[in-house]
Amino acid sequence: MRMKDTLLSPLRRWRDERRLSPAARAERSRDRQGLPEVDPGAEAAVEAALGWLGRAQDCSRSGDGGVSRHYSLIDGWAASYPETTGYIVPTMLEQGEARGDPEWIRRARRMLDWLVSIQFPEGGFQGGSIGSTPRVPVTFNTGQILLGLAAGAKRWAVYRQPMERAAEWLVRSQSPDGSWSGHPSPFVKAGAKTYDTHVAWGLLEAARRTPGSPYAESALANVRWALSHQRGNGWFDSCCLNDPERPLTHTIGYALRGVLEAYAYDGDPQLLSRARLTADALAGVLERHGRLPGRLDERWQPAVAWSCLTGSAQIAHCWLLLYAHTGETRYRDAGFAANALVRRTVSVTGAPDVRGGVKGSFPVDGAYGRYQYLNWAAKFLIDANTLEATLRRGGSRGACPESRGGGESESPTPRLGSP
Repeated sequence: MRMKDTLLSPLRRWRDERRLSPAARAERSRDRQGLPEVDPGAEAAVEAALGWLGRAQDCSRSGDGGVSRHYSLIDGWAASYPETTGYIVPTMLEQGEARGDPEWIRRARRMLDWLVSIQFPEGGFQGGSIGSTPRVPVTFNTGQILLGLAAGAKRWAVYRQPMERAAEWLVRSQSPDGSWSGHPSPFVKAGAKTYDTHVAWGLLEAARRTPGSPYAESALANVRWALSHQRGNGWFDSCCLNDPERPLTHTIGYALRGVLEAYAYDGDPQLLSRARLTADALAGVLERHGRLPGRLDERWQPAVAWSCLTGSAQIAHCWLLLYAHTGETRYRDAGFAANALVRRTVSVTGAPDVRGGVKGSFPVDGAYGRYQYLNWAAKFLIDANTLEATLRRGGSRGACPESRGGGESESPTPRLGSP
């Protein structure tokens, strides 16, 4: 496959070059000159990215209340993307509550109502953008939407039933070993994924809303399965959408966050130790000015020249959460550095379609989200920089919502290694 890709790449480059808009050419030219010197700072970046997400909801090509998957410098706004709209909901609710601004809460509710309207009767949700085919229920997408439904159910009772249907579908469809393999996305390489720990996180949030449910046990079983595929150097096997030998920092970030959330729920120190294995290896790759390569190999060596900005923001957030858990300033400093690099790629002025947007790659013609500003990249920037701003203002290191002890859940949860 790679040999074929190599042979076809000149033709693809020629074809892609012909399609480029003047805006795409101009952005590529700017990026090739290097990172801008100006860092707008965490609070300005959050403000701009939040505004961009509002515009992405308003400009979605499908006009349904969901959030447009991306804005492309080649062909404009895309249709709504259920998966990421799901986990944008908690970000919108948190921002609305923190700011005392009902606009973001209203927007979150529009997203929730749309998601409930497209839920399959058995509880799952489709993969891909709305309108994608085949339209089938997918484990990963359901888990991400579950994060939004759980956040909605905490505030409004009407979302409790859709939340429980999604959670119960995930529990029913789980394999005995804790993995999920029965409902893969038709748009990624087949096989169970270790980054499904981010699905487990969705179940943990549902467990907080539903004491006595089996959701936490199911979630922790998946995390145990994923950790059985973690190597001694922190590397996760089967941790990419389409290239397990060179996973994206995006999917590594998913896997790491899921383990951290399992620790926050369960309090098992072994979970924290395993998360630190991966986080420490990533910190070893971080360059002085905050750059992470977009793909890494099993020895934690850079596999591409471009950065995946989504993954950088996710991993920055994980480092800051580790600082909150451990007090070790090296995690704080790594998170601040990675956040600063991503912020420097974001324009907080200029044309509204790109102002506050976060590119898939830097440079913009990198292979992840090429020439696109991705809605989930903006979401992860907001989350990571909100935590940074809190820490810089002297906020508590323990400022991790609903951390240990399972939040509202009163049910006992098994420790790592339990049967």
